[in-house]
Amino acid sequence: MPSKVISGFKYDAAKQVLRVYFVSGMVYDYKRVPPHVYEAMINSFSKGTYLNRYIKGHFEFEKVQ
Repeated sequence: MPSKVISGFKYDAAKQVLRVYFVSGMVYDYKRVPPHVYEAMINSFSKGTYLNRYIKGHFEFEKVQ
């Protein structure tokens, strides 16, 4: 997956929560993310670009750490 910004991510399908781990150590939960958006992120060439374009500003989020 190499990304300069994202160190990893996981998806809770039952809750539709996308948890994103950033290289900086910060962790955010994006809420009510539909499965097709998560699948598109998995398949995107640049995870950081996808996050910025299709998730940030489109879904409610919460800082976890």
